Amino acid sequence: MNPLFVGIDVSSRNNVAYLMKPDGSKHSSFSIQNNLGGAKLLSEKIVSALRSMQLSDVVIGLEATSIYGDSLVYALREDGSLGRFQRKIHVLNPKQVKKFKEAYPDLPKNDFVDAFVIADHLRFGRIAKEVYMDDYRYQALRTLTRARFDVIQNLTREKQRFANYLFLKCSGIAQDKDIQNTSATTIALMERFETVDDLANADLDELTAFLDEKGRNFADPAAKAKVIRTAARDSYRLPVTVNNSVNQAMAVSIASMRALEKQVKVLDKAVEQQFEIIPNTLTSIPGIGKVYSAGIIAEIGDIHRFSSQASVAKFAGLVWTQHQSGEFEAEHSRMIKSGNRYLRYYLLEAANSVRRCDSEFRRYYDLKYQEVNKYQHKRALALTARKLVRLIFRLLKDNRLYILPEG
Repeated sequence: MNPLFVGIDVSSRNNVAYLMKPDGSKHSSFSIQNNLGGAKLLSEKIVSALRSMQLSDVVIGLEATSIYGDSLVYALREDGSLGRFQRKIHVLNPKQVKKFKEAYPDLPKNDFVDAFVIADHLRFGRIAKEVYMDDYRYQALRTLTRARFDVIQNLTREKQRFANYLFLKCSGIAQDKDIQNTSATTIALMERFETVDDLANADLDELTAFLDEKGRNFADPAAKAKVIRTAARDSYRLPVTVNNSVNQAMAVSIASMRALEKQVKVLDKAVEQQFEIIPNTLTSIPGIGKVYSAGIIAEIGDIHRFSSQASVAKFAGLVWTQHQSGEFEAEHSRMIKSGNRYLRYYLLEAANSVRRCDSEFRRYYDLKYQEVNKYQHKRALALTARKLVRLIFRLLKDNRLYILPEG
């Protein structure tokens, strides 16, 4: 095969294309707008080059640059004139392209050079297949699951912000390990009582009734009321002016958390609806649920894109670096920093849920937890997620349901 290689450097407004002949020499380079008209012009120039050189194959590559290249990939895939030729489209990891460029130490940094580097990287090969997902069902699902991921991250940050305000207003409650900082009960307490003195001097029976109504899960609300009142009495006292400002900031934080929680519910429902049209067997794993399964499937796509479970783990960033020289090999190693952060997030969340419901995964987690004295949970959870990858790969590859182990 002697293909035409097309490297595209993508930006929000313009795309720069470099067309390289099979022997590595330059055919042409040009800049086009990043819109539908620019995509059509790019397709016309590629087709013209293929016909002039009497080639039947073209390999197109661009970096995964946020969302700016997604629409271009769709346009190139749907273009009828380009569809008459054998084509492959690669969405490359920017880190991979950057490392390849280091082989050319004297190259300047500009868009045309970047497009050349991408084209030359395609010519050198070691890119087995298209890395974009050609099934739009996965793309639609991925849009929803990634949106949910972003909302969850925002919610986590807002909870931390609220916890900071909680320490300012009532440090004793923030410090008590038995009182969850962002629970519905804690939020209700902060809304009900203007100052820490109001809470510290609250009538015990009224406080117990309030906790019984808001908490609903307290086995002994009277005992919990005593703990909260004691924590309030041990808290710092703020000046009135500062306390009022903290109340205002806290009210905004509470409103933000509630809005974000509503968004999560809306996205969960949308994810479940979109997930119904994609056949899979992951929901047979106890504890994994539709949302986590959807998050995993959305990033993996067709499992046949991957040759092994190890390649899925590497794609997710659930592999560890090796530090070895001569006869020395380090006992401790770190996880790689690259990988698909969305897939890694959903795998870790799923592993944390599965280990509570599945005895085999629970035993494995406990074993890994006890092996070290530092970062026990973080390490054990990552290894449990790695074990989950092996199960997920086999279930999807064989299209079979998970059978819960006995005991």
